[in-house]
Amino acid sequence: MIISTFHSDSNKPLIMAILNVTPDSFYDGGLLFNNNNVSLDLAIKKVDELIKSGADIIDVGGESTRPGAIAVSQQEELDRVIPVVESIVDRFGASVSVDTSSPIVINESARVGAVMINDVRALTRVGAIQAVAASGLNICLMHMAGEPRDMQITPSYTDVFAEVSKFLLDRVSVCELGGIDRKKILIDPGFGFGKKLEHNLSLFRSLTELSELGFPLVVGLSRKSMIGSILNKPINKRLFGSVTFAILAVQKGAQILRVHDVSATADAFKILSAVEGIGNI
Repeated sequence: MIISTFHSDSNKPLIMAILNVTPDSFYDGGLLFNNNNVSLDLAIKKVDELIKSGADIIDVGGESTRPGAIAVSQQEELDRVIPVVESIVDRFGASVSVDTSSPIVINESARVGAVMINDVRALTRVGAIQAVAASGLNICLMHMAGEPRDMQITPSYTDVFAEVSKFLLDRVSVCELGGIDRKKILIDPGFGFGKKLEHNLSLFRSLTELSELGFPLVVGLSRKSMIGSILNKPINKRLFGSVTFAILAVQKGAQILRVHDVSATADAFKILSAVEGIGNI
């Protein structure tokens, strides 16, 4: 079932499954490639698994935004993303989000049936606001200090919660002035995007306040370096830390969790629902 809006009275948390059609993403880059090209067969097989495991949204990304990542051309991003999005919508009728900052990719994603844009740059690229406004798509605005290639070099804040919330609310205002319906806007504090461990933890402690800003709150912590720093474990051993953070985030008001490990997260949400009655999961 395609989700048309994410503003809802329901407190059921949604699972946004990460589908990286990139060769260099930090956890699963290259898994959907065959002979240096994205394999539609592998992508569809993975999406089938994600949906059966409990994914509500499939978030497709064609450009890695890991620390140190280098930008790709718009044409390369289009070639990676659009056939996959079109195939997912046609095959499954699923809700697809596209992780992009490019106006051209935004336009083409809308054309093939995506329902949301997930932009780590919060629509700051020229033409991005106009593309979302014209498409009518939902938009997730994320906070990032700098660009992926340099964001982790010297991140610094006086008050990380105040600065992140101000940035997000300022971007909301600019988007509204650009013709985007307020009801289409979601926010993401951007854990790991231009933030040290202490910034991430301080921000996480303030999630309840962020959830009270009036917009659905998206949280992405899956397998990230902050978990590795706390547990002193590599990426492939961060499952339990990722699921723990997902549960804590929901308890603090997060509405959408962006994750790699759908099945484990869905199971954890079912336990939370049974114990605390959070949504009809």
